[in-house]
Amino acid sequence: MADSHPVLVTGGTGTLGRAVVHTLLDAGLPVRVLSRRPPSPHVPAEVEWALGDLLTGEGLDDAFAGVSAVVHCATDPRQGRDVEAAARLLMAARTAQVPHLVYISIVGVDQVPFPYYKTKLQVEDLIEHGGVPWTILRATQFHDLVDMMLGALTLGPVTVVPARTSDQPIDVREVAARLVELVRAGPSGRVPDLGGPEVLDIADIARQRNDALGRRGAVWAVPFPGETASAFRSGGHLTSDHAEGRITYAQHLARRGRRQ
Repeated sequence: MADSHPVLVTGGTGTLGRAVVHTLLDAGLPVRVLSRRPPSPHVPAEVEWALGDLLTGEGLDDAFAGVSAVVHCATDPRQGRDVEAAARLLMAARTAQVPHLVYISIVGVDQVPFPYYKTKLQVEDLIEHGGVPWTILRATQFHDLVDMMLGALTLGPVTVVPARTSDQPIDVREVAARLVELVRAGPSGRVPDLGGPEVLDIADIARQRNDALGRRGAVWAVPFPGETASAFRSGGHLTSDHAEGRITYAQHLARRGRRQ
């Protein structure tokens, strides 16, 4: 890969995208961010900004021109339009003859029938057959996503979590570091999954979060119905053989507490 050409990051303002941008810069690689909005004052001065929209195609020709690789982090689970966005991305990448497309997916997209996971699997298939040299990494859930999920499951003093269900959260910075390694490695196909260092019962994770927040709330583990909940109980979203992350959920909570 020629380091004189920028690496384009889609979703560069999101949780993972920001970490990827900073990790690329730390590695001495030039960075271009594709975004629908102008940059905020907090964007590092070294970052090149490209205004464009993966859903309309506006601005993509300029954004993709001359890049050494694309790291595709952009996603919007609320809208369910990731497949459409990926198709436009691939068209732009083929036109620009992009030599390498790196995509971040999720462990279990082929095992858990959650709608968002099904969409991620569709995007994987598009990329594998999209005519652009590719690498796909699947990772487990980020610590920040687990925090958000537990917040959504909390009402007043009670957090209701699915019974007999575990998770394997990972620090987003470790995922970013692996993605940058893959950028430098060149097209590698489906690479081994990346998981957090611990597989923990979700009820225990919720209790850790309560303790860190100084909450006295109760944690109730109840059976969640349905095929998706069953797949999560079976561990389809876990990768204990690839527990390569080092930052535990407790360490994440401690770090977050120091920032507050």
